[in-house]
Formats: sequence, structure tokens, C-alpha cells
Amino acid sequence: MARQKRVAEAAPASDMVAGGTLASTVYQRLRREIVTTGLKPGAKLRIEALSERYNVGASPVREALNRLSAEGLVDHEDQKGFRIAPVSLADLLELNRTRCWINEVALRESIGRGDQEWEESVLIAYHRLSKVPGRLPDESGEINPEWERLHLAFHRSLIAACGSKWMLRFAEVLSDCADRYRHLSAAARVERDVPAEHEAIMEAVIRRRTQMAISLLNEHMTRTSDNVQKLLQEFDNAGGRKPAAGRSRAAPRRAKAIGAG
Repeated sequence: MARQKRVAEAAPASDMVAGGTLASTVYQRLRREIVTTGLKPGAKLRIEALSERYNVGASPVREALNRLSAEGLVDHEDQKGFRIAPVSLADLLELNRTRCWINEVALRESIGRGDQEWEESVLIAYHRLSKVPGRLPDESGEINPEWERLHLAFHRSLIAACGSKWMLRFAEVLSDCADRYRHLSAAARVERDVPAEHEAIMEAVIRRRTQMAISLLNEHMTRTSDNVQKLLQEFDNAGGRKPAAGRSRAAPRRAKAIGAG
């Protein structure tokens, strides 16, 4: 009980889930580190090292890893253990293509089914997002966690009225997997007016211009995919070494086992 209390106190409030179980807390914290690329793609995840990292026993760590494996963020092979799912051009393109397919169905249904209350929820989500800067004000230029939370809420609101809990769950899993690539894209510093993209999507949705809304949403996601694709190609063309123009912070690094020293 004392150990569980220490972990609960160490975890940010946003990392806690209903019931506050130890495994769920570990899952949320580990998932956050993977999605934000704090833990690098391809890195080996040792249960013993993670237990020490989060000050918990092996069972909650193993349960968290199994959940992340089911979501596609962690790979698991018999006799080889767990490893953070790698990033690649092939995976990026397939992921983006699948998200576009889901968008077309979910957004079309949501616009067709959505009532006035749904419209208001989209407007509120957009308004809240538009008031928060996308990057932290310090020199790091990292994505603002509050913006990230509101950005997810806005995208959720768009398809919330689709009428399918399975569609929403699948869209959530794809969004989690895409978040890693979005964090890589943020490091590219490509000129892009993201607030204007969100506004255009919102207006098309509210005006029930279904095909335009679908096209704008898919273009919005594809732009992110294109930015990451350029970075990955740059890294591949350099043979996994530092490119001549200087290595981007987003370029994948050689995977290192967590806790391996």
C-alpha cells in the first residue's frame, strides 16, 4: 500500500485514471513517454528496469506493457520481450491511409447524425483550442501539453456523433499511434498555419459541407504525415548517419534498452 501511495503521488493528475489502480497509473505514464518519444522508437523495454523507474512491482508493469502491445505502441515477441514499436516510412504511410479511411466514414456519419448539441460541442472544443499556443514559450519549442490535450478533444468532437463506439475506439487507437509521428513532425519546424486548418475544418463541419470537411480533415493529417516522411527519408538517405545539412532532432536514434546503461 505504501508503494502504491508513493507512485500515485508521483504521477501527474492527468496520468491518473478512474479507480487509480497501480497498473493503470503505470500504463498512463509509460504510454505518455512513448507517445511523446521521450522513450525512443525501437528501444527495448526491460520489466525490471521499468519497475525501478516507476517504483512498482513487475506485475503492473507487465500488465501495462500488454495493454500497450494490444494498442500497437509496443511490440512483443516470445523469448525476446517487449520493445517500443519502431517508426518507419511504410508504417507512417499505412497509418495515415487508414486514418483517412476512418475519417471518411466517421465524419460523414457524425455530420449526418449530429444535432445542435453536437455542433455546440465542436464549436466549444475549437474555441478552447484556438486560445492556447501550440508550443511552450521556452527555448525548447516543445509541443504544449495543454494544447495537445485540447487538440485531441477537438478531433474527438468532430466524430463524436458518428453513432459507433467501435469506430470511436479504433479512431482513438490510430490517433495514439499517430501522436508519435506528430511529435516528430513538430521538430521539423515546417511553415504551416495549423490554427487556420482547424478553423477551416470546424466551419465546414458546422455548415454540414460533408465532402469538404472530409477533404480538409484528411489534408490536415496528411500534411503532418508528409513532414515526417521528409525527415525519415533524410535519415534513410544518410544511411542512418547525420545528414550533411545537420541532423534533425526528429531523426530516429539508435535504440537503447531502457535501463541498460
